[in-house]
Amino acid sequence: MSPTLELARFVKETRDDEIPADVLGHAKHCVLNLLGVALHATRDDAARIVLDLIEEEGGHPQASVLGFGAKTTVQNAALANGLLAHLDDFDDTFLPTVFHPSAPTIPAALALAEQRRASGRDFLVACTLGLEVACRIAHLVQAVRHGAVWHMTGMVGPFGAAAASARLLGLDGDATARAFGLAGTQGSGLRETFGTMTKAFHPGRAAQSGLLAARMAARGFTSSTSILEGEHGFVKALAPGAALDAATEGLKDRWFLLDNAFKPYACGILAHAMVDAMRALRQKPGVSADRISSVTGRVNPLAITLESRPDPDSGLESRLSFQHAMAAALIDGAAYPEQFTDARASDAQVARLRSKIAVTGDAGIAQDACEITVTLDDGRSYTERVAHATGTLENPMRGPRLEEKFRALTAGVLPPARAGEVIDAVARLETLYEAGTLAALCTTK
Repeated sequence: MSPTLELARFVKETRDDEIPADVLGHAKHCVLNLLGVALHATRDDAARIVLDLIEEEGGHPQASVLGFGAKTTVQNAALANGLLAHLDDFDDTFLPTVFHPSAPTIPAALALAEQRRASGRDFLVACTLGLEVACRIAHLVQAVRHGAVWHMTGMVGPFGAAAASARLLGLDGDATARAFGLAGTQGSGLRETFGTMTKAFHPGRAAQSGLLAARMAARGFTSSTSILEGEHGFVKALAPGAALDAATEGLKDRWFLLDNAFKPYACGILAHAMVDAMRALRQKPGVSADRISSVTGRVNPLAITLESRPDPDSGLESRLSFQHAMAAALIDGAAYPEQFTDARASDAQVARLRSKIAVTGDAGIAQDACEITVTLDDGRSYTERVAHATGTLENPMRGPRLEEKFRALTAGVLPPARAGEVIDAVARLETLYEAGTLAALCTTK
C-alpha cells in the first residue's frame, strides 16, 4: 500500500484504545502549550489586523477566536488561532526537524470540534492522529530545512490539519487520502518572510488549508490519492530521494509525537542551548554586559545558517537572531516574549553585546548543544558547555513546568482562577462533553 493511503487508513481506522496513554497525555501537553502561547499573542498587532479583517468580512459564527470572544467561520477561526499559536515563536518543535506541528494542527481540530460539538475525547484523538501524521511527513522531508528556502511548518502543516479534520468528520480512507492531496498542494511558506508577521501566517494558513481540504473531500471533491509518493508529488518536490517507507514505518508501535518538545524560550529553537549557556555565564564572578569584551564559541552550523541575524531591526526579527537571544539572556537572565520586542531589539546595551558575539560552526556540535566562552575586559574568561538545551527530550519541559509556562503567558490575559480552569479542563480533556468548552474558557470577555 502506498504511504498516502496507509496514513489515510491510519487516521480512519486507529481506535481510541490503540493510542497509548502516554501519547494521549503528550497530546494534552501540546494543547495546553498551544493555548498558552496563543492567548499571550492576542496582544500582538498582527492578531488585531487579522481579527479586524475577519470581522469586516463577517460570516456564520461557528467557532471562536481564542482570547477575543469573537466567533467566525470554522476556516477563519483556524486561520486566526493558527497565527496566534506561532506569533511569539514560543510553540512546540518536533525535534528531529525544525517543524512546529501544533500551530497548524490543533486550531483546525478545535474550530471543527467546536462547530460540530464534538466531545473532548474525539477532539483529543483527532489532534493526536493529526500531530502524528504531520510529524511523520516532516520527518520524511526533513532535508528541506537545509535549503533555507521553504518554511517546513507552512509546507507540512496542512497535512496535520487535514488529518485531524478528517478524523472528526469521519472520512473513509479514500476521502482522507484525497484530503491529503488537497492539503499537500496547498503547502506554502518561504523563509524570506521570516522576521515579519508573515512567518506566523504560514501555520495559520496551513490550519485553514488543511481544514478546507478535509471539508472539500467530504463533499466528494477529487484530488490525487498519491500526493506523497507521486512522480510529481510532495516528496519529489521537496526531498527527492527520501525513503518513502519512513513515513509509515512502525505505525501504532512507534509514536513520533513523543519527540515533539516544548520551548522554554520565545525564540528560534537552535538558539536555546546558547541561551542556556549565557544564563549560566551571567552567574560567574565579574560577568556583566559592560565588562564583556568578546563572546566566542562553537555551535552547530545550522544555527548560523538559519538564525544568524547580528543586527535585527524589530522584535519579530530578533526572535530569529541567536545573537539577540544570547545578549538578552545575559543582560536580563531571561528569553521570554518581553525580551523580543521592538524596544529590546533597538536597545543600545543589547546591541553592543550582540556586536561582540562571534561564534563558529562546528559539525561535531549537536543542534541542541553548544560551547560558549565570554572574555572580560580584565582578561578573565569563562566557558559554558551545554550538552542538551532546556526543552529537549533529554531535558524536557513537562507537567508543572508547562503549567508554570501557561500561567506566565496568560498573566494579564486571563484571571488566575480562569487559567487554573483551563489547565484543569485540558488535564481531563477526554471527559469533556464538548471540546468547545476550551474555547469558551479561553476568552477575556
